[in-house]
Amino acid sequence: MSEADQSKKPRIALLGIPIEIGASQAGTLMGPAALRTAGIARVLEQLELAVEDHGDLAMPAMVSTDGAPPANAKYYKEVKAWVRALSERAWQLARTGAIPIFMGGDHSLSMGSVNGVARYWQEQGRPLFVLWLDAHADYNTPATTITGNMHGMSAAFLCGEPGLDDLLGEQPRVSINPDQLDLFGIRSIDPLEKKLVRDRPVVLADMRAIDEFGVGVLIRRVIERVKARNGVLHVSFDVDFLDPAVAPGVGTTVPGGATYREAHLVMELLHDSGLVRSADIVELNPFLDERGRTARVAVELIGSLFGLQITDRPTPSNAVFPDNN
Repeated sequence: MSEADQSKKPRIALLGIPIEIGASQAGTLMGPAALRTAGIARVLEQLELAVEDHGDLAMPAMVSTDGAPPANAKYYKEVKAWVRALSERAWQLARTGAIPIFMGGDHSLSMGSVNGVARYWQEQGRPLFVLWLDAHADYNTPATTITGNMHGMSAAFLCGEPGLDDLLGEQPRVSINPDQLDLFGIRSIDPLEKKLVRDRPVVLADMRAIDEFGVGVLIRRVIERVKARNGVLHVSFDVDFLDPAVAPGVGTTVPGGATYREAHLVMELLHDSGLVRSADIVELNPFLDERGRTARVAVELIGSLFGLQITDRPTPSNAVFPDNN
């Protein structure tokens, strides 16, 4: 392939964020390495995408806090350092024209990744919508959280909720409107968090809605809203969106999640829309996984998000075919 042809290929920028302090269980810092081992770059390159692996974001130095940190936000200073460093790096990657994929790491990283890409798209005059594929709403604040774990505050922070106001310091905080957030696949939510979500125009599709209407109808509604406002889409994919039978390698498993095929359909429809301009993969915990099973599924789903069709994947060796008789 000539250099000219190479330069025309869509570009993917991979960045690992080995953070685990926002969660309650150790292990997610190994997530980026597991995704690489599972072949994320190879799968994307097979789709004729130009893949740039920028390595892992280095652990940043802690920054001083103006005043006392929030009383109910664990490891606030450490998370703040990660979020500030990642927000700046995400903005820089988006400016290159590449599609950044942020490989976590726990879900607190999204406070930085989404803020950075939202800053870029604000400069372009286009709204950023966020599809939050997750078992949990992550819409807690220091005032509502039960655990104090900051990975459960990410979505609320991105929508401008108070309580973590010093997190970005002098960096621009580019909040999205709550009606630009779609919580999809939710099946676990804290009592005060539920009230907060109900009081906001957040779009929520819990597992009952998915059972009743199907993922196809609901994802098409997301796509239509984004298109109607000339927006772009960030997909924040927490692997606990999937049922634990499909993806056991997470620290916060919740029964009743998305099936393998439901998840692939979500990703395939998103790819067809042409709206996805950035993504997170979060909460993969290789320490809790079964021989890399969850990492491989996550990589397959990212492949679907960027154009891999079901006929391009080998049929599993344990597939059961109907009797032809």
